[in-house]
Amino acid sequence: MRATRRRIARRVIVVGLVALQLGLVVRAYSAPHREFGFQMFPESSQWQAEVVRVTDDGDRVPVDEPWFGYRWRDLVDSRGLAVPDRRHHADAGVENQLAFLQEAIDWVAANTPRDTETIRYEADVVVWPNLGDPERRHLVSDERELP
Repeated sequence: MRATRRRIARRVIVVGLVALQLGLVVRAYSAPHREFGFQMFPESSQWQAEVVRVTDDGDRVPVDEPWFGYRWRDLVDSRGLAVPDRRHHADAGVENQLAFLQEAIDWVAANTPRDTETIRYEADVVVWPNLGDPERRHLVSDERELP
C-alpha cells in the first residue's frame, strides 16, 4: 500500500514537472522577452533606430544631443540601446529587441523630471529579419505631462 502511494506520488511529480516545463516553453514563444525559451539557433536579425524627443512645439530632437542635463546613453545602457543609431544584432529576436526599446523610451519619458519641453519620445526603427529585406517600425512612448 505504501509503495503504491510512493509510485503514484512520483508519477504525479514527474507529470507535473513536465507540464510546467512545457508551459514555460509555450509562454516563452508568446512573450516579448522569451524568458525560459532557449533556442539553439536564434534569429540572425538586426536592427537600427533613430530615437527622438518630440517637444511641445513639434520639433523632433535626436536623443544623442544632451537635454536638461540628461544623456540618452547614461539613461539607457543595455542591449545596444545606448547607441541605437548603429546597426545591432537582435540578440533574442526582433520582437524581443523592440519590446526592450519600447520599455526604454517609456522609462525615459517617465523618469526625466527636469525636462520641461518633451511631450513624448519616438523611435523609427529599421529591422532586418533574418537578414532579409528591411522593415520599418515606429514606436511611441507614453505622453508626458509638462509642468
